[in-house]
Amino acid sequence: MKNTPFDLTGKVAIVTGSSRGIGRSSAELLAKLGAKVVISSRKADACKEVADGIIAAGGDAIVIPCNIARKDEVEALISGTIKHYGKIDILVCNAAVNPYYGPLLDITDEAFDKIMGSNVKSNIWLSALAIPQMAERGNGSVVIISSIGGLRGSTVIGAYGISKAADFALCRSLAGEWGPKGVRVNCIAPGLVKTDFARALWEDEALLRRRTATTPLRRIGEPDEIAGAVAYLASDASSFMTGQTIVIDGGVTTAAV
Repeated sequence: MKNTPFDLTGKVAIVTGSSRGIGRSSAELLAKLGAKVVISSRKADACKEVADGIIAAGGDAIVIPCNIARKDEVEALISGTIKHYGKIDILVCNAAVNPYYGPLLDITDEAFDKIMGSNVKSNIWLSALAIPQMAERGNGSVVIISSIGGLRGSTVIGAYGISKAADFALCRSLAGEWGPKGVRVNCIAPGLVKTDFARALWEDEALLRRRTATTPLRRIGEPDEIAGAVAYLASDASSFMTGQTIVIDGGVTTAAV
C-alpha cells in the first residue's frame, strides 16, 4: 500500500476496545496498512490473541490493558504507548459501555454516570493526553466511534444515545481547538452492527426483522464494514476532513418509514 494516501507505515495507533468487534477489525486493518498498533481493552488475554494474530501476519502490535472508566489506567495506556513506540499518531476511541436497557426515566444515577463516564469523559481523558503530543509534531488523527443512537431517539437505549450525541459535540469542539495545530478529530456513527456489544439488539428476532425491513440494504452491518472508515479517517486520505461524522448504517437513517 506504499505511495497511497492510505499508507500508515511508521504511524502509531491506539485502538481502545480492540479485543473484539469494531475495535478489533479496525486495529487489524490499521496494522495491515502499516501502522504499529496498541491493542487495548479490559482483559489482557483477549488483547493478546488479537496482537498475536497481527504479529503472525507480519504486523507490529503490543498489548496495554485499560479500563477506560479509570483515569489512572487511561494515563498508563498513553504513557505506555509513548514509552514503547515514542509517539501516538492515531487515537481510535472505540470502547464504550451500555449497562442499562429500558425506559430512560427509569435509569439509576449509577448507570447513567457509568455511561457518560465511559462513553464521553474517557474520550476527553484520552484526547487530553494524546492530542498535545500530536500537535507538537503538527499532525495527528483522533477517531471517535459514536453511533446513530446519537441521531435518533430510542425507547430502550436512550442514555446511550445521549452519550453518543455528546461525542458528536466533543468531536466538533476538539476539531476547532486543535485544527490549527494539524490535529484532526472525526466521528463515525455506525448503525446496528453484528458485535457482542450489540448482541441484545440483533438477537431480538422481532427487532431485527423490523430493523432490516426498514434498512435500504436489508441487513445489519459487520465490524469489517466500519473498519474501512476508521482507516480512511486515520490516514492522509482524509487530510482535509475534521469535525465531521460519517454515518455507516446501511441507509437506515435515510429511509422513509
